[in-house]
Amino acid sequence: MRGRAADKLREVFYRMLCAVPLSALLAASAPAMAVSPTLSSLPKVQDLAELSLEQLSNMVVTSVSLRAQPWGEAPASIYVITSEDIRRSGVTSLPEALRLAPNLHVARADANQYAISARGFNNVLANKMLVLIDGRTVYSPLFSGVFWEVQQVMLEDVARIEVISGPGTTLWGANAVNGVINVITRPAGETTGALVSLGAGNRDQTAAVRWGGKLGERGHYRVYGTFFDRQNTMLTNGTPVFDASETGQGGFRADWGEGGRRFTVQGDVYRNDIEQQPGGSRDQAGGNLLARWTETLNDGGSLRLQAYYDRTERRQPGAILERLDTYDVEFNHALPKTARHQLLWGAGYRLMHDDLDNLGPGLAFRPANQTLNRANVFAQDEIALGRNLSLTLGLKLEHNNYTGWEYLPNARLGWRLAADRLLWTSLSRAVRSPSRFDREFFVPANAPFAVAGGPNFQSEVANVVEVGYRAQPTPALSYSMTAFHHDFDRLRTYEPRVGGALVENRMDGLLNGVNGWGSYRVTNAWKLTGGFVKFNQKLSLEPGSASIGGTAAAGSDPTHWWQIGTSLDLTSRHEFDLRVRRVGAIATVPVPAYTAVDARFGWKVSRQVELSLTVQNLLDPGHPEFGPPANRAEIERSVFVKLVLRD
Repeated sequence: MRGRAADKLREVFYRMLCAVPLSALLAASAPAMAVSPTLSSLPKVQDLAELSLEQLSNMVVTSVSLRAQPWGEAPASIYVITSEDIRRSGVTSLPEALRLAPNLHVARADANQYAISARGFNNVLANKMLVLIDGRTVYSPLFSGVFWEVQQVMLEDVARIEVISGPGTTLWGANAVNGVINVITRPAGETTGALVSLGAGNRDQTAAVRWGGKLGERGHYRVYGTFFDRQNTMLTNGTPVFDASETGQGGFRADWGEGGRRFTVQGDVYRNDIEQQPGGSRDQAGGNLLARWTETLNDGGSLRLQAYYDRTERRQPGAILERLDTYDVEFNHALPKTARHQLLWGAGYRLMHDDLDNLGPGLAFRPANQTLNRANVFAQDEIALGRNLSLTLGLKLEHNNYTGWEYLPNARLGWRLAADRLLWTSLSRAVRSPSRFDREFFVPANAPFAVAGGPNFQSEVANVVEVGYRAQPTPALSYSMTAFHHDFDRLRTYEPRVGGALVENRMDGLLNGVNGWGSYRVTNAWKLTGGFVKFNQKLSLEPGSASIGGTAAAGSDPTHWWQIGTSLDLTSRHEFDLRVRRVGAIATVPVPAYTAVDARFGWKVSRQVELSLTVQNLLDPGHPEFGPPANRAEIERSVFVKLVLRD
């Protein structure tokens, strides 16, 4: 009986995964609050290519402590993808750009969907990573994860992407369990003038236009528009998956300020149509508007206030029609730094009104409409224990509709062994609070239910220990290593009950691993990079649990992956980039191991004109990266030519 139930549940999982991305929830069985540094303190983005490794190690990051600090001093496992990395990779989308971070596992499921996570539990809609774009959290309350197919940014405007592997609990709150991805775009003052980007290939066609200029004496603005056309992927037998898509997005950003006072307002609108069989296209549309004010006080402290509104509409034929309105406001205050203390505190509130129509008999959310509230308050103090030793203590209290108050403490110890060496360790408690799927999701839509949301489902918990070392032994060489241990409690299970399965918390787990990366500049014109992740995950059901799918239902992960890359300036106008990625096999699905080789040749015709040719999967006509064997997409070799015009 249990075998037939497991087969039926797997069938439901897969059919939902292929037909409606919401299904990945079952298959998973399953803002930037940083105090902004002054613009003069940051290297110009267009100059990053000329920076030495020593200068790059001092590049400012904000995701670790919510304040500007050199990357080399940040006590966390953080990797920074620069604008120059993105340009020289030749990628066309944000998920593809995230492949450049060696601490992330990025798996493409089809033309539009990606599974992206760090340190395990990956799925098309992984629920243990927090993702922000310019301070706006882009997660769905349906499943606590990200619909990657609608997260578009104009890549030419990205300043950097800060990727933290490991919890970011005190500063970022619930769901920052395994990591934080913080996408930061360039201020409007750095994007003046005109830019046109046109690209075409056998898999994608893209176009982007941006114009920027001055606003009075103290302000700048930019407006942009982008278009993406993606082709169908194919199954192994050559059958189309019917997942072609067309996406259009436009937006603006304006910045004003002088001295220590700055104000930003920005917004985007988008529409995404994805072909789907059966049932017609899967339509997604939305928009957002964000305002942020920062001020440096006379006493050396700083204030920051941010608010945004986000509207999302999603129609998944035969499943749901969703209209989600999100209102969010955040405030933080950095007190003046003293001889021993650097105190930061803040508070935030988010209201999400989720208005759903259940369209078919296959699944339903009950109640269909729900209003979710999240409130938080936090404080963090960086304490100088000695000239080169600092201890950071923090605590966030966060309230949600389902479980009430959650406490999220964090402690980080950083020891500067020398000016170019940092040894650090951290202790954290992280939670993934319940989503609508955990409490209010039912298959089928009417009783008797094969799967029912658990009214008593609690937050998943992770207690995490990390130890890291970062060094730059020579001006040409820098590297970072981190060892980590995660102790998971109350993970999601599907417990058989009379009439069907109930969502509960009856799985525990341990995860141990190490990740590292480094960079070596052989000459001024030649740079080598590399990185790897290796971990071992052991999950176990609690006594008495008979969870359908067992521990394999918790996610689909390789135990290791690595990448190496080289960037070579052939001449002052010609450049060549090569990256090799090796991803181990995923045993639970299964997905075989694969090696991908990506190459790019760029030609700077003039200061205003740039041409490039990018080939992904250069030595491989195609391979799968995610999904069950019978119905998964092959990720084919792609060739892409791009023309960029600047005034």
